[in-house]
Amino acid sequence: MGKDRVGSNKGQRPGVVKSAGKSSNRAFYIAIAVVAVVGIAALTWLSTRSANRNVIQLDTSLPAVEAVGYVMGSPDAPVEVIEFADFECPGCAQFAILTAPDVKTRLVETGQIRLRLMDFPLPQHRNAWTASLSAACANEQGKFWEMHDAIFGSQDRWNTQATRNPLGVMVELARGIGLNVDQFKECVESRKYQPNIQAHLTEADRRGVRSTPSFIIGSRMIPGAIGYDTFKAYVDTALAEAAATGATRPTGTPQQGSDSANAAR
Repeated sequence: MGKDRVGSNKGQRPGVVKSAGKSSNRAFYIAIAVVAVVGIAALTWLSTRSANRNVIQLDTSLPAVEAVGYVMGSPDAPVEVIEFADFECPGCAQFAILTAPDVKTRLVETGQIRLRLMDFPLPQHRNAWTASLSAACANEQGKFWEMHDAIFGSQDRWNTQATRNPLGVMVELARGIGLNVDQFKECVESRKYQPNIQAHLTEADRRGVRSTPSFIIGSRMIPGAIGYDTFKAYVDTALAEAAATGATRPTGTPQQGSDSANAAR
């Protein structure tokens, strides 16, 4: 078998076949590399394009508005709790579904606190802006909290992993809570309340919020989806501090304004 391999190059000058093989292989690998680079670039462009499809860039040309959020509870409550939430955040959904009902019935409706929610759509959550706009447009028709509950309750239907068209699900939710769907859809698509959401983002930055959910209870900021008992402990501390100082509103808390008037209940 060794003779056969040697004899296969009989009559050829040493190195000729070997040189041709190197040249051919080099061209082949270069071609593969070019195809790979082009393919990676194309995939990167497509993934970036799809990932940013529903992400709204901040528009500094929009008029500045006050960050007032959406309020539940009495304006005379001695303690105000501010929640910064991303509708696509799993921890926010956990709080909304598991803890918020107790907070509402046991703390808000008893007059101990009022809850002010400010949405804080995170850049990595592609569909969060659509959800925030949808909640704002539901607020326009007086049903923010109903939409809030519907959005969090169906997060697995409209989040980034589920769809590239979250508005389709939002329209279904809007119909389900009795909104004027044509008005709602036009409101969302026009981004009518983008200035309000940007104001919430600015307020979050001013207060040093870095994650969702985050709560400001009295003088303390608490990050994370806390349970009711922990939440109540912070409220009790804030109530004691409010009683000691005679304060009814934490320093620096925004006043209730027009975009929260329809949301308060």
